Amino acid sequence: MNLETFYTLSYGLYIISAQTKKKKNGYVANTAFQVTAEPSQLAISCNKDNLSAEVIAESGFFSVSVLAQDASKEIIGRFGYKSGKEIDKFEKTQFFESPEGIPVVTENCVAWFTCKVVKTIDVGTHLLFIGEVLDGDFLEKGKTPLTYDYYHKKRHGLSPKNAPTYIRPVTEKPPEQAVQKPETAAGQKWICLVCDHVYDPAEGDPEAGIAPGTPFEELPDDWACPVCGAEKADFESYNG
Repeated sequence: MNLETFYTLSYGLYIISAQTKKKKNGYVANTAFQVTAEPSQLAISCNKDNLSAEVIAESGFFSVSVLAQDASKEIIGRFGYKSGKEIDKFEKTQFFESPEGIPVVTENCVAWFTCKVVKTIDVGTHLLFIGEVLDGDFLEKGKTPLTYDYYHKKRHGLSPKNAPTYIRPVTEKPPEQAVQKPETAAGQKWICLVCDHVYDPAEGDPEAGIAPGTPFEELPDDWACPVCGAEKADFESYNG
C-alpha cells in the first residue's frame, strides 16, 4: 500500500484547547470537522497518550482555533511538537477564556469555536470527541486558513508522531540506525527534517545556552530543535 495516498485526503490544521481547574493544554490537530448542522456539532480526534485527551475528558469542553496559512512555525512547534506535561504552552501565547472557562487561542488564527462534549468514541489509539458548538467567530475574516496539503507541500511540514495522519518519512531512520551527520564547512546552516527550522551558527540558540558563533558540530549531543524538539541527528546541511 502506498501510504502517501493519505496525503490526498483534505484536512485543515487547528489548535484544540481545553482546561481543568489544575491545567490548561492544547495541541495541533488536522482532524476537526463539522458532523451536523442542527444542532451544530464538531468532531475532533486526540491521541490517548496526549495530555489534552485527559484534559478534554475531565473538563467536558474544548475549543477549536483555525490556524492561518501564514501561522508561525513557533506556534505550530509549541502546540504541535511539544508536550504540555513539560511546558506551559499558553505562557507565551495570545488567548482568551470563554464564559465556560475554555481557553481559545487567537494568535495566528482565522476563526474559533467553543464546544461542549456530548459524546466520546474510543477508536483504538485515539478518542473521538463530538462537541456541540456553543459559540464561534472570526478573528481575521477573509484570511486563508492553513490546510494540511499546503503545510505538507509548500511548508514541508510533517505530522507529529501522535497525529492520526503520521507517516514515518522515508528520510527518517529508526533510532538504532540514526548516525551523526558528517562535519561540514564552518558557518554551515542546518535544517530540521521534521519542522523545517534552520539552525544558523551565527545566531546560535541563546534560549538553550548556545552562544552565537557555535558550529553545528559543536552542539551538545542532547541538543534538540527549539521548535519541535527533534534530535540533532534529524538535521541536515542547508544552503538556502
